[in-house]
Amino acid sequence: MEFYVTLLLAGLIGLFWFLSVKNNRKYHLPPGPNPLPLIGNLLQINKDEPFKSLLEFSKTYGPVMTFNLGWQRVVVLVGYDTVKEALVDQADDFTGRAPMPLLHKVTRGFGIGISNGERWRQLRRFTLSTLRDFGMGRKGMEEWIQEESKHLRARIHNFKKPFNPTILLNCTMSNIVCCLVFGQRFRYEDKQFLKLLNVISSLVKFDSSPMGMMYNIFPWAMEQLPGQHHTIFAKIKEIRDFVEMKIQEHRQTVDPSSPRDFIDCFLIRAHQEKDNPSTEFHSDNLFGTVMNLFIAGTETTSSTIRYALSVLIKHKNIQEKMQEEIDSVIGRDRCPNMEDRKSLPFSDAVIHEIQRFLDIVPFSFPHYALQDVSFRGYTIPEGTLIIPLLHSVLKDEKQWAAPYSFNPQHFLDQNGNFKKNPAFLPFSAGKRACVGESLARMELFIFIVTLLQDFTFTCPGGPDSINLIPEYSSFANLPRSHKIIATPR
Repeated sequence: MEFYVTLLLAGLIGLFWFLSVKNNRKYHLPPGPNPLPLIGNLLQINKDEPFKSLLEFSKTYGPVMTFNLGWQRVVVLVGYDTVKEALVDQADDFTGRAPMPLLHKVTRGFGIGISNGERWRQLRRFTLSTLRDFGMGRKGMEEWIQEESKHLRARIHNFKKPFNPTILLNCTMSNIVCCLVFGQRFRYEDKQFLKLLNVISSLVKFDSSPMGMMYNIFPWAMEQLPGQHHTIFAKIKEIRDFVEMKIQEHRQTVDPSSPRDFIDCFLIRAHQEKDNPSTEFHSDNLFGTVMNLFIAGTETTSSTIRYALSVLIKHKNIQEKMQEEIDSVIGRDRCPNMEDRKSLPFSDAVIHEIQRFLDIVPFSFPHYALQDVSFRGYTIPEGTLIIPLLHSVLKDEKQWAAPYSFNPQHFLDQNGNFKKNPAFLPFSAGKRACVGESLARMELFIFIVTLLQDFTFTCPGGPDSINLIPEYSSFANLPRSHKIIATPR
């Protein structure tokens, strides 16, 4: 019996491989290494830093390559010129978003994150306009961030010994999103709030681990295997229950003439379209979009600021130079605002370099070919996963003088003035670029400058104990946790 089962499996694998090869011959695909049956090119990719393996392969196969992750065909775009040509110059061909199994598990396929077509267009347009109405990138949002920075500084002043800033920064960044979405902030001691942030952190860490990568490639198999993902998925229900409770509270108190936040605006729009059978403004999309904003708006910005503190401890001279510039322009009594950025070129350059060097989403969010796409003489078949390798853009040797070194001079001209670089794309580019980009830029500038006004940061083991190599490197580059010392100035 076992012999026949083995024979059947071998036959199925062989059939799959034959059909895959036959299908590949129909198209003029970009070059790439030959895949193995069933597992594709997985064995050729470093599980700890997969994006570096892809960058190395591009030296052989060029800036447009074909890989197979399991039986999922993937086209990888490498380098600034290639990524820009795809996402900006051929933007309409690359608007598709891949149906990432892990994100699908969290949002059930609804919301702005992994939707496509008319659903994505309507939700993105609505989300951008609503967030702008509530001040994203404007004075109103700036005041929210300034107010939250006061809570953060007061909390740090209470620490009399070395502390891990991870949870504190998660609370801070999440509160900005909570003001936008729920119309309220939460106390840093709120146990339910802390519990939810812990679930989000666990989810992002899993997604950035080798096991998370395997789940996105073989979800059906991983569902049958034991592991921490089952515990994390069970806890996601807690976030779902919390968000649905907040939505229900809003349903009972919403005033159509005076919306308080994102949820109110969505509910008002849903009521306006209640007789439209094809409306995208329904409960599933509201929950999915709130989850997208809540998760993305918490972990990425929090991790970037945490990494910034590690960089400033590691490079004491840079921290001191930023403080000198901040003291001379703003002083220590006034809260910084976005207008100050023009007068703080060195500080602005350091913040940009922190984002470039961390490279927090090296793969970007994978795109998807919704139909056959012609690109650079190749055909990318419908159903192909497309990875614009942001790592290769932020570390492009043609665009950066010292791509693998931390160097604020990348964003300064010879006179010390801030200079832009078109290859600075930490938020991706094109029509699927991050909807919260202007909010994140504002948060990073105001929080980092505010912290340096009040504190000098060191660590118990000294600068040499700081390790800037990320702890997790896959979907996201998540920095290591360090205990730090915040000495009031």
